[in-house]
Amino acid sequence: MAILLAGQVMVRLIRGRCCSRNIMQHMIAAGPRCLAPVVMTNICAGLIFAIQSAREMSRFGAISALGGAFAAAYCRELAPLLTAGVLACQVGSAFAAEIACMKVTQQIDALKVFKTCPVEYLVVPRVLACSVMLPVLSMIGLFVGTASGALITTQLYGVTLASFLDGMHYFLSVTDIIAVIGKATLFGGVIAIASCSRGLTSALHGRGVGESATSAVVTAWVGLFTIDLIISLLFFRGAAL
Repeated sequence: MAILLAGQVMVRLIRGRCCSRNIMQHMIAAGPRCLAPVVMTNICAGLIFAIQSAREMSRFGAISALGGAFAAAYCRELAPLLTAGVLACQVGSAFAAEIACMKVTQQIDALKVFKTCPVEYLVVPRVLACSVMLPVLSMIGLFVGTASGALITTQLYGVTLASFLDGMHYFLSVTDIIAVIGKATLFGGVIAIASCSRGLTSALHGRGVGESATSAVVTAWVGLFTIDLIISLLFFRGAAL
């Protein structure tokens, strides 16, 4: 169902058919309202990753390469995935519950009576909002996570800030930043489509609303890791070739 819904969304985006009335409201839900948990999650993740990496690298005398390891693992993979996970838990579940509640109360049937396409009115604006706001949140999370990691390593392990940033600069290129932004855009679409599809297929009773919200988060997480695995394999193969 999610795959079929993604195809319908793509067709409507290509044709320019979208109800733009609620896009700003959805962007606020997927952006500023998620900012605090995104910042806190990435700060903690940056601290944990830097401490664990520095601990192991110091055992082998490679502490000077900590910045490169941090850039290769945290900046490329962990930061966008964690940020997308926060969005899936907070916004994805809300989208699924909202649409499921509309289905239970027959509001979606009312849209069809008034010749309004539910995909154009409900799904496409949410997909656009998540696809636009998740890259912004990912860049903010990347910045605060990197800052926290650099701070803890300079305080506890004696790594100079210049050495940490030089390692990041060597391993992290502009292409990697563009790839993170593109990945975050794709993740945002996946979260919105997974959530909306679970809401549209909700059972017609009160318990179905909660089940839709729960399954939306699980579906979004599975989709995120699957797509990230495919992207990583493609990049690894391209680098190897």
